[in-house]
Amino acid sequence: MRLIINDIELKESMRPFSATKHVANIRLGFFSIFEKWKLLSGVDVLLVSGKHDFVEGDVEIPCSYIPTAEDYLQIIESCKTKETLPPEFRLLKYPWDFVKNNEWAIRRDYDILMNSISGTKSNLFKEQSSVIGNCIINTSDGPVYIGKNAMVMDGAVIKGPAAICEGAVVKMGSKIYPGTTVGRFSSAGGEIKNSIIGDFSNKSHDGYMGDSIIGEWCNVGAGTEISNVKNSGGDVFYESPYFSEKINVGKKAGLIMGDYSRLAINSSVNTATIIGVCCNYFSRELTPKFIPDFSWGDQKYDFAKAIEDINNWKKFKDGALSESETQTLQSLYYKTFDNA
Repeated sequence: MRLIINDIELKESMRPFSATKHVANIRLGFFSIFEKWKLLSGVDVLLVSGKHDFVEGDVEIPCSYIPTAEDYLQIIESCKTKETLPPEFRLLKYPWDFVKNNEWAIRRDYDILMNSISGTKSNLFKEQSSVIGNCIINTSDGPVYIGKNAMVMDGAVIKGPAAICEGAVVKMGSKIYPGTTVGRFSSAGGEIKNSIIGDFSNKSHDGYMGDSIIGEWCNVGAGTEISNVKNSGGDVFYESPYFSEKINVGKKAGLIMGDYSRLAINSSVNTATIIGVCCNYFSRELTPKFIPDFSWGDQKYDFAKAIEDINNWKKFKDGALSESETQTLQSLYYKTFDNA
């Protein structure tokens, strides 16, 4: 049996993230959807976007389904029989669904981890290669995972549920609130609550970020403040060309930031802001609610310059754009700007 995870139904609603990767490769909890299926099922997992040639025994699963140790077999069976899952199953449709479900997902991923190990189990799991300084880690309300080669520096405070993934760094004096995931080889500083930092990204310095998700290879400048609540206390709406109408997401919503994007120091980010792919945004004013792909301030980013800048950032972490990544960005650039 193979599991075929198809994200075709999410390709538009999950932008800006779906523009650069399969939705199953977005981190939720401390595993991506793809990693969850691999760990739970123990079979080959194939990611597709649209039609695919199937062989006998293949099971196609919508990427919107979130597998857990308790429910993954029921999801597989429902996909085999084409039956609808009960309404209590959580589904993904928009980027903010990752944020809304992240605290719950950290707990469920911790169950997956605990089921894979023997011996005494506790609410703190520290990989042997990780380094923890003189800090406070509070697991009274939920588990905390510290991945291999991760570092939690002196003076940091982490309250679970929280996940500090492989190679990540939590800077000195940081405050990490429940529901927060710091992705692989990323850095976290300041005050972060109920947010997901994608792999190889930095939110390294003072400033608040709440109810937000930022992509891979992003940078949030020092002193940046990200609003997640309206001063009126009213409902918050996300709006962008990706959606046919404004979408009410309740009382709290922060920043959604696509891969390869950056915010200048001391940026002031509006409540429920969406920033596209490969943006370099700087302004003395509060950000607009939507910043399109390949924005340089309020201008168009030159493509060659954009690629050069991404590679400069990747060098900080011994990386470089692959040919396929460059082609994906080039295709998106030409879709963004007709006759670019």
